[in-house]
Amino acid sequence: MKKIQIILIALIFLLPIQGNSQRKRDKQKDNAKTENVLLNAFKLRNVGPALLSGRIADIAIHPNDESTWYIAVGSGGVWKTQNAGTTWNPIFDSQPTYSIGSITIDPSNTNTIWVGSGENVGGRHVGYGDGVYKSTDGGKTWKNMGLKNSEHISEIIVHPQDSNIVYVASQGPLWSSGGDRGLYKTNDGGKSWNKILGGSEWTGVTDIMMDSRHPNIIYAATWDRHRTVEMYMGGGPGSGIHRSDDDGKTWKKLTNGIPKSNLGKIGIAMSYQDSDVIYAAIELDRTKGGVFKSIDRGESWKKMSNTVSGGTGPHYYQELYTSPHKFDRLYLMNVQILTSENGGKTFRTLEGGRQKHSDHHAIAFKKSDPDYIMVGTDAGVYESFDLAQNWHYFLNLPLTQFYKVAVNNAEPFYHIFGGTQDNGSAGGPSATDERFGITNKDWYKTLGSDGHQSATDPVYNDIIYATTQEGRFHRVDLATGEQVFIQPQALEGDPHERYNWDTPIIVSPHDPAKIYIGSYRVWESKDRGDSWNPISGDLTRNENRIELPIMGRKQSWDNPWDVKAMSQYNTITSLSESPVKEGVIWAGTDDGFIQVTSDGGNSWKKIPTTKLGLADRAFVNDIKADLFDENTVYVSLDNHKEGDLNPYLFKSDDMGDSWESISSNIPKRTLIWRFVQDHIKKDLFFLATEFGIYTSLDSGKNWQKLPGSPTISFRDIVIQERENDLVGASFGRGFFVLDDYSALREMTPENLSNKGKLFKPRDAKLFRPRNSLGNTGGQFYTAKNPTYGAVFTYHLTDMPKTSKSKRIQSEKKLNAEKKDIPFPGYDVLSDEMNEKSPSLILTIKDSEGNHIRNVKKNASNGSGRIAWNLRHESYFPVRAGADSSGPRWGHFNPSGPYVTPGEYHAELYIENNGVIEKLDGPVAFNVKPLRKHTLSGSSYDDYNSFRKRVSSLYIDMSRYQDEFEIMKTKVQILDKASLKLNIFSPDIINKISEFKNKYNKFESEIDGNPAKAEIGEWDKVTLSTRVQIAMQGLSTSYGPTDLNSSNLEIAEELFEELKVNIQNLKSELDSLEKEVKELNPPHLSGSGIN
Repeated sequence: MKKIQIILIALIFLLPIQGNSQRKRDKQKDNAKTENVLLNAFKLRNVGPALLSGRIADIAIHPNDESTWYIAVGSGGVWKTQNAGTTWNPIFDSQPTYSIGSITIDPSNTNTIWVGSGENVGGRHVGYGDGVYKSTDGGKTWKNMGLKNSEHISEIIVHPQDSNIVYVASQGPLWSSGGDRGLYKTNDGGKSWNKILGGSEWTGVTDIMMDSRHPNIIYAATWDRHRTVEMYMGGGPGSGIHRSDDDGKTWKKLTNGIPKSNLGKIGIAMSYQDSDVIYAAIELDRTKGGVFKSIDRGESWKKMSNTVSGGTGPHYYQELYTSPHKFDRLYLMNVQILTSENGGKTFRTLEGGRQKHSDHHAIAFKKSDPDYIMVGTDAGVYESFDLAQNWHYFLNLPLTQFYKVAVNNAEPFYHIFGGTQDNGSAGGPSATDERFGITNKDWYKTLGSDGHQSATDPVYNDIIYATTQEGRFHRVDLATGEQVFIQPQALEGDPHERYNWDTPIIVSPHDPAKIYIGSYRVWESKDRGDSWNPISGDLTRNENRIELPIMGRKQSWDNPWDVKAMSQYNTITSLSESPVKEGVIWAGTDDGFIQVTSDGGNSWKKIPTTKLGLADRAFVNDIKADLFDENTVYVSLDNHKEGDLNPYLFKSDDMGDSWESISSNIPKRTLIWRFVQDHIKKDLFFLATEFGIYTSLDSGKNWQKLPGSPTISFRDIVIQERENDLVGASFGRGFFVLDDYSALREMTPENLSNKGKLFKPRDAKLFRPRNSLGNTGGQFYTAKNPTYGAVFTYHLTDMPKTSKSKRIQSEKKLNAEKKDIPFPGYDVLSDEMNEKSPSLILTIKDSEGNHIRNVKKNASNGSGRIAWNLRHESYFPVRAGADSSGPRWGHFNPSGPYVTPGEYHAELYIENNGVIEKLDGPVAFNVKPLRKHTLSGSSYDDYNSFRKRVSSLYIDMSRYQDEFEIMKTKVQILDKASLKLNIFSPDIINKISEFKNKYNKFESEIDGNPAKAEIGEWDKVTLSTRVQIAMQGLSTSYGPTDLNSSNLEIAEELFEELKVNIQNLKSELDSLEKEVKELNPPHLSGSGIN
């Protein structure tokens, strides 16, 4: 009775907490959702790199054009080249999934491409797909053809005589049972599917092949496997090799000579030379295995060797290929490819391993060249032209899978750091002063192996922290390249230190020398890692994972276990320290706990994820302490390793006593990996998710996806506070940067209700972009720099629409309703042709109010960006139409010279049918030099004084040049008119001839001898040359030198002489024209009504 009373009392105390927690979760449902803001201005910019590339799942070479290839990227979509890899195009970016397992070209119709989504390996980090896709136009457009719950498709075969018959091998969900797993067949081009093999809820199909002589004969390798957070089972009773002789209607399991234990992953291959000969690479218990051969279509098998893929585990490889050029030559995908020349009896490592990366997943051959091999690795694509003796690497595929990202404060451009899947850790600049952008040479490796979390020292930009798998922690000095190992080790008498595969590390916001790392406990160092002390006990469950259920129950020891492919379990996965109060530290684990200390680790409070309404072992992806309130925390949770793909994001404002869900409208099947809060506006949030980056302007009530990236997983994001940049680590397409998102802070209802709002930009960096690349080809990879100059964000509402756009919108509605569309009338259509769309005009003034430049672009509702390139208005003459040629006597400079550093002001206007309306401004901003010169140049005042002189001369020269050109045209007209007068006048003809000679002689004095010019012979120094030399003084921020100044003085003197001569010529020609007109010629073109 007493126990019952105690339980009831406990329940009473619990009820208000749970009730409050539930109310907080439901509270946001009652709040009105913030209206979406058009985020066109906030586009992510990919910065690469491509030197590391990423995991390739499959390769398809066009059967009739061996220069056309399709690459299926495990975590990066589908890429196509039509020039043997010189250039590549991503052709799958707009689809709702990014993870690809297989790709196949229809042999009967090579414009038809089939793609199986979801990686075809069993790794801990793989993405998931949503079925089969088909393109009938070579990859331009795609359609999902079904099997949306397959998640992982490993192989697709199209019938060689009937394109409507397609077989799809689906491994099925990795993290849960069921789904669309097994072998599927369509007889109608994918409109409908029938499952023809695979019965168990755990049994999928990992490989299939078709007899090259008899397409009714199909082979399939079935595969049982299941991965959880804690362990991996790579086989089961459903694994095996099967054959159908009747197009998949019936199947026979091929067991004669195959071991009787539960089999793991199986790769199968058929001899090109004799289709009765087939081979199988079979995983057995505890990652052992062997290669088997059959010469009778699988009726009996002979074990050839004990060879099995190793490394991460057979689940990660095991693809088996035969050579189309030599019988019994095999290639087994592995860390390094294993090859056999005798049907699998013996294997050797394929040559050229030192020239390429490890971890191979795909291989392709060319019919035309027996020495050609192409392979897909965890680092991209390689090809060999000499049967693997040497390898060529494609450095133009930006497919790097980054787990984490960190940024430093380097000047003039901060650097980005991150750890990659199997390609170590790397760093590189967020931008360069190179005209063509960021190149591979700008990036550098910081650490090897699998790279994971990096961190930067807030004091020393050349000190970073980097980890490899399972917490192998290093402090890296970028100046020397030295890597100091600083991972804390178990204390004497303690058990081994369990570290997560992706171990969390943080630098304290209170002390730059203090760093933390999480194992199963939290460690603290006060001297940048030289020494360590644990500040917690075991914060996890500390279990024997082999005793936990997998595939629905506890399993026997005699099974294809593979915990080598796992992270250690019962580990800390996330850490965060409050920047508001020192000693408030949060930790999250991989087994369902959130832990917090308020006293630097002396005591910890355990919060099970069940308190948030989630499963008891939900994985804590991320914890972030609020930047403004010591009691508030944000937690991103992940239960996809239990088959739950939904987003989970929670907030607590009372140290974890109660929780509120703030994932609101994040779509289902969208995992949340990382959360960051703006450092200035507390309600501005960003999320890294499985399918893009989201932002919320209202503390998580409403989320919007940022544009500018393909469909890709972002596993981490970070804010570079100095630049107000958001930097994202994508898992398959490198790093992305959202440049200067500060305007999002001002997207208030008041600002958004204005017709136009111009937001203050960050300081503009003044420099002359350099071109130091040298010669490059089409294969040379560059990523974009930020837009040069002062870049302004604006927001527009209620922009006027043109009559044409209104008519089209109205007609679209009538079309949808199947109604008649009235003819608008020719006058209306004519007016539409003359109507212009509304335009924005950005005006720039200096601090003294001098007008500098106007910038114009089309206006449309929503947010946008407009850039000023930090140049004055051009002195180039204004002409009708496009400016296609430069002046004869000056230097062609359509952009004008650079401005000098200082404060400037911008105003925003709208022009609509000639009516100008001011929208916003002035907005003050600064232009700052990117770097300081080694040598001191001219002062800003001297520069501007020189610029004004050049401007005045240039404009005057343009006027006189224009007059000189008019004279040339006029004398040509008078020459023609001289024979069309009402009388024949030899005197007029003679005068015109004499003037032409005088004009030509003067033209030669100005431009040089035309005969010498025709053959490239140098002549005298012209006025044009003097002006060009003078204008060179405005081409750099160093300013004019004495050389430039002296040439300007000479040019001014020469021009004064030229002016007098042109005025005399003009006077003489005007008199001549008057004489001609007195003799009543036909109308002289160009003289108008005068």
